[in-house]
Amino acid sequence: MNILIFGPNGSGKGTQGAIVQEKYNIAHIESGAIFRKNIGGGTELGMKAKEYIDRGDLVPDDITIPMILDRLKEDDCKEGWLLDGFPRNKVQAETLAKALSDADIELDYVIEIVLDRKVAKLRITGRRLCENDNNHPNHIAFDAIKPVEKDGELVCRVCGGALTARADDQDEEAVDKRHDIYYDENTGTMAAVNFFKRLGGDTQVISIDGGPSIGEVSEAIMANL
Repeated sequence: MNILIFGPNGSGKGTQGAIVQEKYNIAHIESGAIFRKNIGGGTELGMKAKEYIDRGDLVPDDITIPMILDRLKEDDCKEGWLLDGFPRNKVQAETLAKALSDADIELDYVIEIVLDRKVAKLRITGRRLCENDNNHPNHIAFDAIKPVEKDGELVCRVCGGALTARADDQDEEAVDKRHDIYYDENTGTMAAVNFFKRLGGDTQVISIDGGPSIGEVSEAIMANL
């Protein structure tokens, strides 16, 4: 089973991706990790990517997509994979779809986690990260997953670990910039999602309401896979 997963920052995409990966025992492929592996390993593509990253520029698709394809051909992907974090725009979606087709790699499902932009922003600014496991849900704005207080400090509601807030989560301008890219239906990530909705063929697009609890969203995803 080969899957792409989409969702705005704050939608729980990473958590749901991890649940799907564990349930179906497939490789969870994150685009950032592919960059780090290639750069750290000194591959030709990694060194080319590093030149752009060091300048603060986006890595071109003709470097990114070959790295992704190489990763999807590794042994741990033979039983399936879930790709998270790519594509981020319509052009990348079109290029990736063609590259997968040319490589005879089937894309079985596209999971879209749908969430209102205002709700997504609130989820980001209020979330707290556990030092032991970032997938432990803690959020100061939602009663169901509020951290617990211990010795005057808020700690993880799951394991009691220390909590921190990502600096970029507290930067509203940065949050808005990320969401500007995602919710853009002309050229951004939503345009990529819509491309796959129109693609047809054997690829099935599953749109899931990201508003309910983690468990409810997970059950809805599993019911459609």
